[in-house]
Amino acid sequence: MTQSTSPTPAADPKLKFGTKLAYGAGDAGSAITANMLIFYLSPFLTDIAGLSPGMAAQTQLIGKFWDAINDPMMGLVSDRTTFGKWGRRYPWMLIGGIPLGIFFFLQWVVPHFSANEATNQMGLFWYYTLISILFNTAFTMVNLPYTALTPELTQDYNERTQLNSFRFLFSIGGSIVSIIIFDFIIKNFIKSPAQQYLAMGIVLGLLSVVPIYWCIWGTRKREREMAARHPNEDLAVSMPLMMQLKIVFSNKPFLYVVGIYLCSWFSVQLTATIIPYFLRSWMLSPQATGVVILAVQGTAMAMLLVWSKLSDRYGKKAVYFMGMGIWVIAQFGLFFLQPGQLGLMYVMAILAGFGVSVAYLIPWSMLPDVIELDELTTGQRREGIFYSFIVFLQKICLGVAVSLVLACLGWAGYVKPTDTIPLPVQPDAVLWIIRLAIGPLPTLALIGGLIMAYFYPITREVHAEILLKLAERKNAAQDNPQNDTPQDIPPV
Repeated sequence: MTQSTSPTPAADPKLKFGTKLAYGAGDAGSAITANMLIFYLSPFLTDIAGLSPGMAAQTQLIGKFWDAINDPMMGLVSDRTTFGKWGRRYPWMLIGGIPLGIFFFLQWVVPHFSANEATNQMGLFWYYTLISILFNTAFTMVNLPYTALTPELTQDYNERTQLNSFRFLFSIGGSIVSIIIFDFIIKNFIKSPAQQYLAMGIVLGLLSVVPIYWCIWGTRKREREMAARHPNEDLAVSMPLMMQLKIVFSNKPFLYVVGIYLCSWFSVQLTATIIPYFLRSWMLSPQATGVVILAVQGTAMAMLLVWSKLSDRYGKKAVYFMGMGIWVIAQFGLFFLQPGQLGLMYVMAILAGFGVSVAYLIPWSMLPDVIELDELTTGQRREGIFYSFIVFLQKICLGVAVSLVLACLGWAGYVKPTDTIPLPVQPDAVLWIIRLAIGPLPTLALIGGLIMAYFYPITREVHAEILLKLAERKNAAQDNPQNDTPQDIPPV
């Protein structure tokens, strides 16, 4: 390791509690909207709006594909543009906040286009497809710049885990609040299912907007301070797109983080999509939906700070293995549940919450470390492109997976509930698809995530070496501005 004759820069000031709180709040609005769409959009489209499972699958697939394309576009734009003292991220959050709430509400409206069933089905299909595209655009304008703020607020290995703990406390907290408002308040006051969803869209659409602006005003001072201390990190990225893509996908630790993230969230979102069908059609207990979701999310929220402390002591990989080991047992056990075994189902939901908490915390805490490795290699900060491409791959994979499950339900002969028959008997093929989608498929994905985590190479020590080399290069650049070149990366 070479030694620099320049003075070592003073350590960055520690994050204030208020900054952590404001940063965490920024994910509440996104979590409220995403949570309700993950758990309730599919049954809303098939059982309330009246779309066939096949059309519901197609409209969600189109929305996800657009979202996947939209994410890297937004990542590139937020990396390449700067708005003076507002920096690269905040203007997009300011613009996207209010449309996020409006288009979330419009997702739960059931328009009527024609007395002809086929014509009305086509009208509904295009309505929900358009609204999905508009909502996902607003969501990306808010959420992607927000997630890219993490490495811009702190460079400390442990503080990043703490920052993500606050983020996901608000994220899970927003999810819990949304479930309580919908399942335990709105449903008790409004009897019509269609009106329940409409009321939920209004209330939660409003609640989703406020935390975004709290985050902007509560973290902007810290972001400006860090930009002043590290001026090269707030510059627009000038590297050509194809070169950026080449470097992103040649970054081995990044590919492992992608694998860990995809496997974890494949399990989360596939389970979330199928759980209302599982509870209604297999467990014959649709009223348990809210309780199950609260059991998972409440446990996940309670464990966040615990996992964060354990991560400080034992490292991110060790914590990931702990949480995933518990989750694998719970997830696979869902396949063997029999109708009426609600007590055992709640136990498995709590155990799953231990793992879901880790899925929230660890991959997003690993990603800033990968970004700094990339900075050491390229000499540029490119948070946006890394965050956008990990979400791009996630949405393509999960969009295909969820739409295939819905399409399979339609192919197998899924019977829509009605006012007179709220719990119709489903064909055996439908029940088998539901059970496979809630047990074996997510379990295999979780095991894949464990394999990826085993090979993930950036330990606490490697990360410290990366930061040291970055500091040496910045010192050398101050002494000799014409010699600001990337250095060799540490072995990973």
